[in-house]
Amino acid sequence: MPDKTIRLGVDIGGTFTDVVLEVAERPYSTKVLTTYAAPENAIIEGMHQVCAKAGIEPGQIGQIIHGTTLATNALIERRGAKTALITTEGFRDVIEMRTESRFEQYDLNLSLPEPLLPRQMRYTVPGRIDATGAELMPLARAAVVEVVERIAAAGYESVAVGLIHSYLNPAHERLVAEVVAELMPEAMVSLSSEVSPQMREYERFNTVVANAYIKPLMKSYLGRLAQRLADEGTRCDIFLMHSGGGIISIESAAEFPVRLVESGPAGGAVFAANIAARYGLEKVLSFDMGGTTAKICLIKSQTPKTARVFEVARTYRFKKGSGMPISIPVIDMVEIGAGGGSLAHVDALRQIRVGPQSAGSEPGPACYGRGGERPAVTDADLVLGKLDPDNFAGGSIQLDRAAAERALAETLGDPLEMATETAAFGLAEVVDENMANAARVHAVENGEDLADYTMIAFGGAAPLHAGRLCEKLGVERLLVPPGAGVGSAIGFLRAPFSFEANRSVYMKLSDFDPEAIRRLLAELQEEAAGFVRGCAPEAEVLTEYKVYMRYTGQGWEIPVSLSADQAAAPDAATFLRLFEEDYVKLFARTVAGLDVEITVWSVNATTPPEEVARLAEAEAAGPGEASGERQIFDPALGQFRTAQVVDRESLEPGQNVAGPAAITEAETTIIVPASRSALRQPDGCIDLRAKG
Repeated sequence: MPDKTIRLGVDIGGTFTDVVLEVAERPYSTKVLTTYAAPENAIIEGMHQVCAKAGIEPGQIGQIIHGTTLATNALIERRGAKTALITTEGFRDVIEMRTESRFEQYDLNLSLPEPLLPRQMRYTVPGRIDATGAELMPLARAAVVEVVERIAAAGYESVAVGLIHSYLNPAHERLVAEVVAELMPEAMVSLSSEVSPQMREYERFNTVVANAYIKPLMKSYLGRLAQRLADEGTRCDIFLMHSGGGIISIESAAEFPVRLVESGPAGGAVFAANIAARYGLEKVLSFDMGGTTAKICLIKSQTPKTARVFEVARTYRFKKGSGMPISIPVIDMVEIGAGGGSLAHVDALRQIRVGPQSAGSEPGPACYGRGGERPAVTDADLVLGKLDPDNFAGGSIQLDRAAAERALAETLGDPLEMATETAAFGLAEVVDENMANAARVHAVENGEDLADYTMIAFGGAAPLHAGRLCEKLGVERLLVPPGAGVGSAIGFLRAPFSFEANRSVYMKLSDFDPEAIRRLLAELQEEAAGFVRGCAPEAEVLTEYKVYMRYTGQGWEIPVSLSADQAAAPDAATFLRLFEEDYVKLFARTVAGLDVEITVWSVNATTPPEEVARLAEAEAAGPGEASGERQIFDPALGQFRTAQVVDRESLEPGQNVAGPAAITEAETTIIVPASRSALRQPDGCIDLRAKG
């Protein structure tokens, strides 16, 4: 019989699949290589491993929460279904024309990213809704039938429908959906008025196209996963982590798979926020580095920063506008191709470059001995002494140092006429500087000084590189929590059930309509709460209200939070006061003489967050006992140093380890640079601080 106190968290990454089982609040975890052809195979293998460790049967698991980068990877690698877009006449090329902004101002050879669907896969229908939601031109069913018959004859698997101003009046989109269902019963349909009912057609059309593009893939995968788990004896509910940091049902995830983009990293941000609450930290830099990518997120007051739009598949590193915009609620983070499997090469200027290509798990870095020939970050870490070749991934993978050295020499050392160890140092330093630069850019964009922040590092590769990042960024304190190697999967088990409903309804404060606003917010609240109650019927549901406001004539809005009372009894003066207070915080002044307008209304329904008790931090209690020592390269000093090796499990609360050192565990290794010392806290966190 399923036991609700036994929960399984699963995170599929580009290289490893992380599995965490909680039994009576005690965690059991493992990492297995991701199986690309059938990702569910790795989940089943990992589930059996943790169940064996805990001494239970899969049928006893009471809840499974799953996050994955499969949706993101499908968009980046363009491995989705054959998809058609049906849009309004005259708007066929919106997703290709983009916003006409140059994300790299001075690049004379700038090439814009290709749209997800080429022009021949985009179709138009007549009919027109205006900016108020009124019908300017009716949409004849016969015209829709003619277009859908052409689409059916071409053999499309999925259809995206994005018509102008459908977020205000979805009648025309629903007519198209009816015809598609009638003439193409096997095809999947996505409507922009359901996927992303917000203004700005470029972002909305891209979002519905992305949803349609990955829908068959994700629906098939989720169906296979549910069946495989049932075959293994599990009889529990399966939930999915979404990009906004909450949990939705498997049915909702299959219908709106675009909300799963960045679901894995979102779990990591929830994990870091939980640690921040335990330590009472107000400013945290979350650093998640896995096998394929690194993710950086700012967390203030134990709450990750969120956004309404983000980009995937950026063609220019760090450059806003160079990727594909997805208009859904998301935890705001910067992601770069810098993971343990990221591959290095020498460019035309004879410079070492790392990423965004990754070795993944097949074949993996050269040191895996699975056929990889190009050097990855893991190969450099091995040669620099950061990794123990006999104890990688808990000893499940034997690393081949000779293969790593050979790949480094052939790809970097020989062309640049440098020693293998120097090539490894160069590779590691480039990837660390890439991540540090991404963090600096993200902080500047948000008006933050990272010197005021504490870093929380997790993911299999992050503890290997976090100490060096702190040196580069001037961050004084670093926390590496227990289970850091599977942090995102743990975060899934800490996340609430939640769903955010958005809608664009344009309104100036000079035309404020309290009754219309009250009805709109009530509708959104009912929509969002309905998703949550579908997952947790008996749970308390909390509601958060937010409106996006700007001065008339401005191009972008700022979010303004409302209380439940303010949403129930909307008042123009209150809205203006709240907007001006938030505007002053961001820009230090208001703009006199301009009207204020609201463009997007948002309601987030969520179950109460997990209560976190404040930790009483440990006092220093002497040095921990080393189990050995090895030579580890210290990049700040530019040389190998003799470093003590300490087993994390052997450390008692308060015991400290002075750098240089390696603190080892089954799923990762914490590198303590010579500039830092580490202390074990009562909850198992390793607390690194700058010496002196």
